[in-house]
Amino acid sequence: MPAIKLIADSGSTKAEWCIIGKGRNKTIFTDGISPYFLNTAQIIELLRQQLIPHLKNTVIEEIYFYGTGNKNPVNRKSVVKALKTLFPGVYVEVDHDLMGAARALCGHGKGVACILGTGSNSCFFNGRKIVKNSPGLGYVLGDEGSGAYLGRKVLQYYLYNTFDEDLRSRFDAKYVTNASEILDNVYKKPLPNKYLASFALFLAENRGHYMIENIIEDGFNDFFFNHVYKYRESWTYPIHFVGGVAYGFRDVLLEMAAGYELEIGKILKNPMEGLIDYHK
Repeated sequence: MPAIKLIADSGSTKAEWCIIGKGRNKTIFTDGISPYFLNTAQIIELLRQQLIPHLKNTVIEEIYFYGTGNKNPVNRKSVVKALKTLFPGVYVEVDHDLMGAARALCGHGKGVACILGTGSNSCFFNGRKIVKNSPGLGYVLGDEGSGAYLGRKVLQYYLYNTFDEDLRSRFDAKYVTNASEILDNVYKKPLPNKYLASFALFLAENRGHYMIENIIEDGFNDFFFNHVYKYRESWTYPIHFVGGVAYGFRDVLLEMAAGYELEIGKILKNPMEGLIDYHK
């Protein structure tokens, strides 16, 4: 009989857990687990309160945890220790979110795996491990094609008065903000990347306007040029995408890839669907 497995996909604000085995899947959501913000004791306490109560009468045999911050070996040890404390004797594997994306998208095959969410990242996966990774420079220097990158463009168009009168009035009606408040959120308040990414929604809600389409296409062009193009494997293997931005603007990705004569594989909103298939 297949082992009962617990799979987790965690960002810093939200974590999705799925129990698979015995012919059924059960999904649980908890607060996110980032070892940059939570120590081992805090992770244990969070899981005791938010996860354990949902596991009554379920004997977990294997745990696979993918999450932000776990590329750092010290962080990874902290998460492993927390899980082993709560699940003694259970097999525990902890890896970073890019590995989760690669397994979810490529399965056991080879391919280029890309994340386009709040931030962006990419790698070439050989079916077992990540062998190439275009450097992720974060929202200040990089994150091309991400929600933060696209949202920053929206704010630039607004603050530089580039939007036409129609788009400017739509922006004003939706956000009711001003230059001072925007700059305060970007430069003085916590989590500016998430603040910037929140403005990508304005693009999704105003598709069809040439300025909106230009922002989306420019952002994705920057991602393809700075990352996808850097892998020679991009012309040999499928290029897969995961993340809300990739999924929301998948029509642009498909059109752009066709123009570059590249093969697009899967485009998933989040990794869990693919991780369930991988770990079955």
